[in-house]
Amino acid sequence: MKRAHNGVVDDRVLDQARARVLADLTARRCATAGAVTALDEACSTRRWWAEQWPDGEPYVAGLVAQDVQDALFESTGRWPLCHVCADAPQHALYIQPDLGGPDPVWVCEETGQVAAALGYLGR
Repeated sequence: MKRAHNGVVDDRVLDQARARVLADLTARRCATAGAVTALDEACSTRRWWAEQWPDGEPYVAGLVAQDVQDALFESTGRWPLCHVCADAPQHALYIQPDLGGPDPVWVCEETGQVAAALGYLGR
């Protein structure tokens, strides 16, 4: 991550990560107050993480998505659900690569097929 002159992490990377995850929450009609709170908490946590590892910029968005996924699993259940496999029992997508980047995509947990890039579940 790029650092501003005063040593603060540049907000653009976190803002972009937040926008991408929010787009996917919205696309799946899951952008509830609780989900947005989980998203904001994940962004706050990843700010600290990014300050500790400035070269981790390519991983932030995917890690935020994973954090939100974990938080929603605890409160409301699996998110996002796979819409690729029509005949299979209900199952989720997950972020690949495991560390969240670079170039994170949602992958079907059953088939391994890429469903969409992070931020593009609605397209």
